[in-house]
Amino acid sequence: MTTENTGALAGLRVLDLTRILAGPLCAMMLGDMGADVIKVEPPTGDDTRSWGPPFVGTEAAYFLGLNRNKRSMTLNMACPPGQEILAALIKKCDVLVENFKSGTLEKWGFSNAWLEANAPQVIRCSITGYGANGPKGGLPGYDFILQAESGLMSITGPQGGAPTKHGVALVDVCTGMLASNSILGALQARHRTGRGQHVEVSLYESSLFMLANVGANYLGAERDGGRFGNGHPSIVPYTTYPARDAMMAVAVGNDTQFVKFAQAVGHPEWSADPRFIKNKDRVANREVLDAAIADTLKTDDALAWIEKLKKAGVPCGRINTVKQAFEDPQTAARKMIETVEHPTIGPVKVIGTPFKFSDTQTSVRLAPPLLGQHTEEILQGELGYDAARIATLRSEKVI
Repeated sequence: MTTENTGALAGLRVLDLTRILAGPLCAMMLGDMGADVIKVEPPTGDDTRSWGPPFVGTEAAYFLGLNRNKRSMTLNMACPPGQEILAALIKKCDVLVENFKSGTLEKWGFSNAWLEANAPQVIRCSITGYGANGPKGGLPGYDFILQAESGLMSITGPQGGAPTKHGVALVDVCTGMLASNSILGALQARHRTGRGQHVEVSLYESSLFMLANVGANYLGAERDGGRFGNGHPSIVPYTTYPARDAMMAVAVGNDTQFVKFAQAVGHPEWSADPRFIKNKDRVANREVLDAAIADTLKTDDALAWIEKLKKAGVPCGRINTVKQAFEDPQTAARKMIETVEHPTIGPVKVIGTPFKFSDTQTSVRLAPPLLGQHTEEILQGELGYDAARIATLRSEKVI
């Protein structure tokens, strides 16, 4: 944790009106890159403040993982005095991120037309479930439901088994990343145009985009996706296998690698077998080859095989638990664990930033805030409110 801010976005102010996962993750990424992020929460707080167990002290670990590098203020945005404060804050900001139900900001008086007239520099990023139009336009979105509707669950899970969701809310995570990426694009465009714009991302569109090569298989060749367990629809061998003591993953991406793989595991004859010479042959005979590989790898420990395969240039790895992944020396070497000093619970470990800059370094400067921790600081410092006015707002339950 540091107080120094030399990030790429230092000097930019972000108004974070989001809650749960996709929006807070987006705003946190901007904060990691140096932006001053003001998290505006209703008096009851972001829902994830109570999403536990586990808790760290009195704070939900879920919330702690998505809200560092932010200042928190409480505000009743549904009442006129709250909307007056919100309007003043928007005018002071460069970016507004929101994931309200479509039309909520407009109902409160903050349409795109209002922004163009009163805060033309602001980039508004709306994160929604399905976008603003279409048969499902305006409906709320939930990661689990979008994993189901997009086809992602239909290609996840054991072959012949039931569709399965990912172990984390992957659609929310990717949507947050896409939102951050889109905001950076809009900021670059502002250098040219001098004006902000409205950026839209939705869980629905993100989930379709995440189909990637599987989506391309359908659109280009009308091949629907299917479940291959841990296998790959187009590459073999590319799956998990049981070694003597643990599970491991092997990813043979081309025919040359397969020759090296076969030699490394003591079966050079496989690379001359007509059933396995070319990848298309291996795909057609995946069950036979996978069974033979599994029988072979069961004869030794995972780390022994991994050492041989890596020496041969074959991609592979042990299947770690989350604990093992965070204890891997590579995790420490890449500074993917940061420690922040929380105001009530002391030192707290959080996941580090996955992007590294040579000059404008990312930083973890602020611990995830307590609810409303910075309300007075923001009202006084950014809007010039005096103590009496702030006391009145509290008594009226605006903050």
